[in-house]
Parts: sequence; structure tokens; C-alpha cells
Amino acid sequence: MPSDFQGFDIVEIRFKGGRKDFYRNASRLPLVTGDAVVVDAGGNGWHLGHVSLKGELVRLQMKKKKVPTDSKEIRAVLRVASEQDVERWTAVRDLETGTMFRARSVVEELRLKMKLSDVEYQADRTRATFFYSAEDRVDFRDLIKRLADEFRVRVEMRQISLRHEAGRLGGIGSCGRELCCSTWLTDFKSVSTTAARYQNLSLNPAKLSGQCGRLKCCLNYELDTYLDALKDIPQVQRPLLTEKGEAFLQKTDIFKRRMWFALRGDNNWVMLSTDRVREVQELNKKGEKPESLLAPVKEEERPVEVSAHVEGNLDRLDDKIKAGKRPKRKKKPGSKDRPEGAADVAPQPGAPAASRRGNASRSISNAPAKPAPPAEGDVSEGSAPAGEEARRPRGAAARPMNRRNSRGGRGEGGRSEGRTEGRGESRRPETPRPDGSAEARPPRGEGRPPRSTTPPAGGDGAARPAGEAGAERGSRGGRSSRRGGRPRPEGGATPPPAAPSAS
Repeated sequence: MPSDFQGFDIVEIRFKGGRKDFYRNASRLPLVTGDAVVVDAGGNGWHLGHVSLKGELVRLQMKKKKVPTDSKEIRAVLRVASEQDVERWTAVRDLETGTMFRARSVVEELRLKMKLSDVEYQADRTRATFFYSAEDRVDFRDLIKRLADEFRVRVEMRQISLRHEAGRLGGIGSCGRELCCSTWLTDFKSVSTTAARYQNLSLNPAKLSGQCGRLKCCLNYELDTYLDALKDIPQVQRPLLTEKGEAFLQKTDIFKRRMWFALRGDNNWVMLSTDRVREVQELNKKGEKPESLLAPVKEEERPVEVSAHVEGNLDRLDDKIKAGKRPKRKKKPGSKDRPEGAADVAPQPGAPAASRRGNASRSISNAPAKPAPPAEGDVSEGSAPAGEEARRPRGAAARPMNRRNSRGGRGEGGRSEGRTEGRGESRRPETPRPDGSAEARPPRGEGRPPRSTTPPAGGDGAARPAGEAGAERGSRGGRSSRRGGRPRPEGGATPPPAAPSAS
């Protein structure tokens, strides 16, 4: 601070019960907030208080309370309190509680309609101030005489309002904080039930009243905010008219701008916006009644899909890919049971369907065991030379081993003993002739060359030379040797070939 700067010479002093007053620091004492000081009590002794505010802030506070700075009523600060001053002040405060209870008993004896709330002794114990509250004027002249004679002090009676009384006593409000009147609130403005109506509060005295028994001061805090928000809320003084009946206002949410209505005799509430309420009110002024309180539902326009703006549609590309995929081939019923390397057996055109399905499995089960390889140096007519072992077999030799084994070891009649024993009475279909007679075909395996070098036991099925087998194949009408023989039913025998007819 500059050396020639002089601070404001008035300080604010706090006394018991939150009472504050302004005093002039004419001596320019170095005071600090919270210091205990001795002040002039108005020519009737001295009193002790504590500094609550100093400096330029005091000027602003005096301006707010409209107290002139040059007023002659402002008393002076005498000195900083010493230890003896503090001890006397403490001893005097201990007498206040007993004095208050004794004064209340005197009030009851005199049957006065007043309530004593607090007593404050002056620090030098020359004066006692009694604070009371009453609804009407009270004649307390007899009370002052009795109190002065009993306590030997100068008695002063000061009437306060119920709010000031609650502020002096203090307490905790419904909000969970200390009462505003006992902490910072000094100006008590009037509070009416109109403030509660603007805020849509229930007019319940138990909820709207404070500890003082009057309406809560905090009802005025948010009143201006509610008044600004109510400018956009339509005033509903009459019920809304609809075809279903009259709708009465039940509740209003001011900040969310929502209003609830209910038809006469109906407990269901309908929530409307403020704009919709204005629309219904305008229709009622024209003499029209809407069907219902709710606004008619309008079908929303569907937004255009993005694919419509883009050239080509991705869904069509997916359809093309799905259409281009080939369906998976279904496996045949007997394909899982077929051994690896087995070939499909071509069905005969004349055979029944049931026999076609079972022929392939029976041909595999009736096939004889694989013949043993020939001894070294033993070469039969049907075997290949030693130098041609590395060549790839062709024709009938290229077929799977199980099919070749099933047709190997045949006798002179074109049949093997093993196949004759296992086939039973099954026959090949006869070929019809033009004259009505039927010619039995020889078995398909008849006349074919042997497939193995070792003939089966029995001697009847000796290997035939290649030329003879070829001639016999030629007599069958040029049937392909690559075509496999048809399997025979189990347990049936193959009949001998029928003799050609004389015709």
C-alpha cells in the first residue's frame, strides 16, 4: 500500500446472536478481523465485541444498508480488549441463562402474552437487554420493576419478530444447512403464498413453514426464475373442450413445458406440450372441438436410401454371386459304404430298380480273394512278360482290383465255380423275338479271358487262349469288354445258355 494511503476508519463489530453494528476507529488502531475490542455503549458504560469486517468492504456494506458514513450516531472503538476485559465478559455471559429462566417465571406470574427468547448482559454488567416476541402490544411496566429489583441492573426490553428470534437461536433447516437468518441473512422480506403458487408447490403449512413458524425465506430465492419461465406457459383459466368432453388442467412442469390434463370423471392424465395446448385453445375460440387432446399422428416421410443415389446396388451383386454358385452334388446312398478304389457299376437297362441298387454291394461281397502271385519262372498264357511289368495296364486290366477279382478264375462255360455257387437261381432277362418267343441271353461273364494267372480250384475253369476269348466276344454282338458284369443275387445259380431255336 502507498505510504500516504489511509484506509476506511469504520469497522463492523459482531455481538451475541449475530447482531452487528458499525463503529468508528478514530484512534487508527491496527485491527484484524476477529480481534476482541472494547466499544462505547452509548454513554452507559462499555461493551465487548469482535471485528467482523474492515476496510473498503465496510463502505460497501454501509451503502447497502443505507447508513451514511458521516452519521453522528456511529460510536467509537475505545481499545483492544485485554485479558481482564475478556474474563469479565465471560463471567457475565454465564449469568444470562439463569436470568432468562427467572424472567420467564415472572412473566407467567404476571400472565403476560409475550415470549422471552434471549437475554444479553453488557460486558460491564450495568445493563441487561431482554428480547421478546408478542403478537399484540404488551404492558410490561410491572415486569421491568420486578426484574430491576431482583437483578440489580438496568433493564431494557426489545421486541423482535419471529424470524429474528429464530436467527438469534439458530438451528438446522430442512435443507440440512444452518439457518440463513442466523448466518448471513439480515434483511427479512415478506413472503406470501403467491410465491408458492407460482412454483406449483402444495399449500401445506407444515412443509412451507420454517422454524420461526412463518413461510420460509427461501421461497423468494427462485421466484424470479419461475416468473421468467412462466412467460412461455399458456394460462388455462377454462377447461379445454374436445369431442370426448372437457379436459381440466391437473399439473404443469414449468421448465420442461409440459402440461397434464384429465377428462371429467377420468383418472388417466394426458401429457401435452405447450404448443398443443395453444392449438386446442385457438380451436375452441373458433368454436371447433378436436377429436382428442393428442395431436394427429403424421406419417413421417421415409428418407431415400443411400443405394438409390449410388450407381448400382450392392444387393444385386450379392444375388449374382449366389446365382452363380453351383449346387452341391448329392452323394449316392451307397457311396459311404463303398470301399476306396471301387468303381460304380453301370445298371442294366432291363433290370428292375431294386436289383440295380443292391448289385454293386453284392458284387463286392461275392468277389473271391486276390489270387496269389505266380511262382518265379512260371508264366501262364494270360500273364504279361517280365519286361513289360513297368507298363501301365490298359482296358480291362486298368479296372479296380476288386472288380477284376470278381471276374477272375472262370471255367470253360464262362462261369467260375465260386460265382455259380453263390448266385442261386438268378437269371438275366430274356430278349423278346418278333415271333413272340424269348431267347435267353448267356451270362455276361461267359467267354471272357481269365484275369488272373492262377486258376481257381476245380479244374473246370482253365484259362482260355486269347484268340478263343476274342471269338467268343465277337459272337456276343460286339459288346465292349470294358463293361463290367452284372452281379447276381445272393444264393442264386446261373442257368446254362439256352440253345438257339430252329427258326
